[in-house]
Amino acid sequence: MIRGDNRRVLAWFEEEGPFHVALMKAREYWYILITKNLRKKLGVKESNAYVITLEQDQSEYGHEVPEEFEVLLDQDEEGQKYFNSLTPGKQRSLIYLVTKVKNPESRMKKSLAILHHLKVAEGKLDFKQLNEWIKHYNNL
Repeated sequence: MIRGDNRRVLAWFEEEGPFHVALMKAREYWYILITKNLRKKLGVKESNAYVITLEQDQSEYGHEVPEEFEVLLDQDEEGQKYFNSLTPGKQRSLIYLVTKVKNPESRMKKSLAILHHLKVAEGKLDFKQLNEWIKHYNNL
């Protein structure tokens, strides 16, 4: 399942999925973290046993990229350069910020704010500043 240092996998819980997760190493075993929101969505209870199917994640960023963000990356060379210079974890964090928004117009505004921030900050990600840019773009 592991390619080099990439431990990203797709997981199906009781055949529902796929969900992008990472294999985590403890001293004697491997595990995956399931976020509180995902546990709630799936109705996962700690005391129950579940069938979980794993498959190697072949995606470029270890997460699905929203169409709005992908289009902007394709159109903005400078923004794409700064985005690609980030660590894979920071890339996934930014992608997730866009993914969790349901409204396409809001996803576009958040995508614009992210790329604007990366260009202004010359690729140095500052989440406090980024949140200010997101507020700014949401008010346009």
